[in-house]
Amino acid sequence: MFKNIRKVFSIVSLGMFFIFLPTVANATVFKIATLSPDGSAWMQKMRAGADAVEQRTGGRVKFKFYPGGVMGDDNAVMKKMRIGQLQGGAITSGALETIYPDSQLYNLPLVFKSFDEVDYVRARMDNQLADGFEQNGFVTFGFAEGGLAYPMSKSSPINKPADLQSHKVWAPSNDALSELTFASINVTPIPLGLADVLAGLQTNLIDTIACPPVPALVMQWHSQMTSITDIPMSYIYAMMAIDKKAFDALSVSDQLVVREEMKKVFIDLDQQNRKDNISAFQTLSKQGITVVSPSVEDRKAWYELGAKAQKQLLDKGLVSKAAYEKMEQYLKEFRSGKAVSTKK
Repeated sequence: MFKNIRKVFSIVSLGMFFIFLPTVANATVFKIATLSPDGSAWMQKMRAGADAVEQRTGGRVKFKFYPGGVMGDDNAVMKKMRIGQLQGGAITSGALETIYPDSQLYNLPLVFKSFDEVDYVRARMDNQLADGFEQNGFVTFGFAEGGLAYPMSKSSPINKPADLQSHKVWAPSNDALSELTFASINVTPIPLGLADVLAGLQTNLIDTIACPPVPALVMQWHSQMTSITDIPMSYIYAMMAIDKKAFDALSVSDQLVVREEMKKVFIDLDQQNRKDNISAFQTLSKQGITVVSPSVEDRKAWYELGAKAQKQLLDKGLVSKAAYEKMEQYLKEFRSGKAVSTKK
């Protein structure tokens, strides 16, 4: 009798094995690369989101992360996505400038004067940009703030745009926005990859950078700085971008789960990064780095430079005129005191 029971149990177990085998074998694994180091808040939150997706889809959708730049910088990640080696990346918007030019809209030089302006515009335009990414082949799940980038110098303080002409200014490699902005004030930047910036500062190959406070601290660039100028040069944001063809291969219900869980991750990251950057700015000032506050006249010169650079970039088609004019409209609303609430 017990022998027969064991036989029946074996048959049932074997049947159950074959029932569940296709689910495991056919699981979709999204391979995602990022520069964020393992153990960072970014990685912790993305892994938590991935775990929630795997649980809710019964293991049908999984994520495999490659942190710390092991797959190269953002441009290298994009190349690997094109050949199918990766399905996505947690990257900055600049990596997609040639694929979707309006991804650079928020990054234009000297567009925003404060976080309040950023919030007002993003509440009205984030969805438009997200739709644009999807129309150009990438599914995103919201944007995570990188922060406002401020000029930082290890030599003489920077008060006005002309001061940059006596500095050796860094620009990220293959960054058309930075190159054209600096060209408008007769500054030729020195392009370097992120991994080479600290060495460049230490050897005096460069003496000036523009970046948000958090990466300045994390990458140890602040250790070379003597001043930071309180003028936001640009706004940085990042996202997780997944190849739309790979994403569309999921069932509709699984797509919904991925969108829901990863949107939660990026809302959380967006809010946390704001807090971290404000705190990091204060930390820089407490570590003996002088905060330079430009005069009213010098501030005017900065924003005149920004307007000039924005026009040049617009003329070259780096962003669409329609999207730029819409952003300008919202900024004018906010600055005129006629801001319109998005709350119902």
